[in-house]
Amino acid sequence: MTVTPSALPGTVRDVYSTVEKRNPHEPEFLQAVHEVLESIAPVLDRYPQFVDGGILERLVEPERQILFRVPWVDDAGRLQVNRGYRVQFSSVLGPYKGGLRFHPSVNLSIIKFLGFEQIFKNALTGQGIGGAKGGSDFDPHGRSDAEAMRFCQSFMNELYRHLGEHTDVPAGDIGVGAREIGYLFGQYRKITNRHESGMFTGKGVQWGGAEVRTEATGYGAVFFAQQMLAVHSTSLDGLRVGVSGSGNVAIYAIEKAWQLGATPVTASDSSGYVVDHDGIDVDLLRHVKEVQRARIREYAAQRPSARFVEGRRPWDVPVDIAIPAATQNELDLDDAHALIANGVRAVSEGANMPSTPGAVAAFQRAGVLFGPGKAANAGGVATSALEMSQNAARQKWSFDDSERRLRSIMANVHDAAFDAAERYGHPGDYVIGANSAGFERVAHAMLAQGVI
Repeated sequence: MTVTPSALPGTVRDVYSTVEKRNPHEPEFLQAVHEVLESIAPVLDRYPQFVDGGILERLVEPERQILFRVPWVDDAGRLQVNRGYRVQFSSVLGPYKGGLRFHPSVNLSIIKFLGFEQIFKNALTGQGIGGAKGGSDFDPHGRSDAEAMRFCQSFMNELYRHLGEHTDVPAGDIGVGAREIGYLFGQYRKITNRHESGMFTGKGVQWGGAEVRTEATGYGAVFFAQQMLAVHSTSLDGLRVGVSGSGNVAIYAIEKAWQLGATPVTASDSSGYVVDHDGIDVDLLRHVKEVQRARIREYAAQRPSARFVEGRRPWDVPVDIAIPAATQNELDLDDAHALIANGVRAVSEGANMPSTPGAVAAFQRAGVLFGPGKAANAGGVATSALEMSQNAARQKWSFDDSERRLRSIMANVHDAAFDAAERYGHPGDYVIGANSAGFERVAHAMLAQGVI
């Protein structure tokens, strides 16, 4: 994405120009910074002390960036070397908090964009957690358990020195599931000789993990859509839902959509998508992706009512609600136009920044309710914070209790974004609302704590 600094409000233009000069080859990070800066000029007008205190200049620069090599040996005895990353963006509200992503596409730009988004997402939850992100260009797919273990142990051999339950608390993300989290936590415990349950979230429920953590991001995206519709006295009951992806977020968004009376009709992976007009069979989808570890076409092969479309995204399927839950920039302007033409009412982002700026603008022009990822997918990190609380108190909450807390947090996130949009003269604009509400909380804390 190419951005012209002159298109930004004057109060933030110089800040963006500096970010662009310092990070010239990081398009995802620049996109994330631009999206926030263009939203928060009214906040700066209301609070000139944020400008005088250099809040933006500090906020766009990570507190710490860690880049390291990860050497490991595969099952054939060959030495492999990957890159490891941890970008600790802001700890002003609490310990750094954000997932680890293992995927070949991982680079510094992606980790920085994710970490920058995490600052505001975490602030919106109101739970006292800072923003960070990390990962590696290691691809866990197709790797044996022994290979994944050796990689994770090598990765943690370096990263452990920067972590801790009061310092930095990672979690899973794309490519980092229960297997990888177990190996990472085990190595941390071995190296440090401490069983700090709260220093890693997304753990197995039998050894410190929280109920609903696996489901939380997908459930939360549906809860956010439900809240947006409720403002307009509408429910999900009887609506058709289009979901992209087929990982945890997508699977549990599909599950919760069914539970709230909607009919989810699509799922996808990098090979294409399936459309099932009888509604996605979530148990079959879970079996195909988590047990068989097969491509999405296998779902259609086992489901007579489903059709596989190769090499395409699911956004040409007529739906009332769209939940992009795969990866960044997966829904572009053409996709937005297709959804709008087919009558989409609301978009709730389950992934991080899955809609391009052009797509977001098109939805907003068309009056489509649009829930940005930093608000709509905050359920995952919110439940991670609940896991931290349980670990600190040596408690374990039930599934129903945890889901009730998640639903309440997502309602609060929605209300914070909605109210901020009203307060700054853009009613119904959840992008401006989420950015403004999150930024306010962080900026006030930064100003109070001095120049550090």
